[in-house]
Amino acid sequence: MSSRHHIDGFMRGRIIGKIEEGRKITDVAREFDIAHSVVSRLWKSFKTTGMCSRPHGGSRVRSTTPAEDRYIVLSAKRNRRTTAQQVANQFLATSGKQISRKTVVRRLRGEGLYARRPVVCVPLTRQHRTARLQWCREHHN
Repeated sequence: MSSRHHIDGFMRGRIIGKIEEGRKITDVAREFDIAHSVVSRLWKSFKTTGMCSRPHGGSRVRSTTPAEDRYIVLSAKRNRRTTAQQVANQFLATSGKQISRKTVVRRLRGEGLYARRPVVCVPLTRQHRTARLQWCREHHN
């Protein structure tokens, strides 16, 4: 597990303020009990960008937009018997954007649509039903 802790915005502002007052980076690092390199990088970043906030990011970009997600769900609801691969192919034909079958499944699950598989069983004939009913009446006690 990582032992890294991010410095919140208020603390960053205090560190930058101390350095702007004319204090040395080493003294500020010792006062806040932070590594010298962290304070040095923060100061260098502040000098180049003029901001002391952390840049957000690191997450993967989604392959579809919210409007495209709604289209995927709508096309699946229009024809309930289509497979996820067929929906992906239909999406490719209409938008020109390639998405995987797993992406379609994830978008449908996000909307509460799940695949169901019917139970496979042998259909009973009229003779089977009457024989079953007769057996049940004989053995009801």
